[in-house]
Amino acid sequence: MTATYRDVKADILDKITRGVWAPGSLIPNEVELAETYDCARATVNRAVRELADAGMVERRRKAGTRVRMAPVRQARFDIPLVRKEIEDRGARYRYALVHRDVLPAPDWLRARLKLGGRAEVLHLVCMHYADGIPYQFEDRWISLEILPQAREADFSQSGPNEWLVAEIPFSDAEISFLAVPADETLAAHLGCRAGDALFQTERSTWWQGRAITFVRLCFRPGHRMTTRY
Repeated sequence: MTATYRDVKADILDKITRGVWAPGSLIPNEVELAETYDCARATVNRAVRELADAGMVERRRKAGTRVRMAPVRQARFDIPLVRKEIEDRGARYRYALVHRDVLPAPDWLRARLKLGGRAEVLHLVCMHYADGIPYQFEDRWISLEILPQAREADFSQSGPNEWLVAEIPFSDAEISFLAVPADETLAAHLGCRAGDALFQTERSTWWQGRAITFVRLCFRPGHRMTTRY
């Protein structure tokens, strides 16, 4: 049976891991690999490209592909749906829209997302609960330049992230993680004390250079985030 790109990728990674192809060594070219695995050259290309994206090999035009001397491990973060995140923990999910407003983009947001001078945005403040306990405070800004339909969208029953995932992909994202002290507003919504340390993420997304959204997500004290790389 003809090998898939996953088969090719797994076998190449196995050879690298076991030292068959040592760090710095040149691996066979795509034509040779295609013959070895009895598959199309495009299949090999995809497998090697993904290994390069993962930091395991280094591709250079006309110089071939070499095993990296020190593999670069890249952390990859999915943009989760909070509903699924909560339900996967076996908890009952509830959502509430706290505030909604359309307004000119404030200066700090225009600078952050590279919006035009007259850009309008939809500002949403939302709460997400797990078994009735505050789980996530969401402060979101959506660009109406690229998503004018957000102006009329109904966010009273489900969160904006679910709507965004269905409406538009993203090509670029910037994510920050930080600890912040709870102010009076956050303390009231998350059921903690003012001054308590909270885990916060800030995320900006773009589609082909055009801003989509900026969001701040704050979690109750003790929140843990886990990812794979």
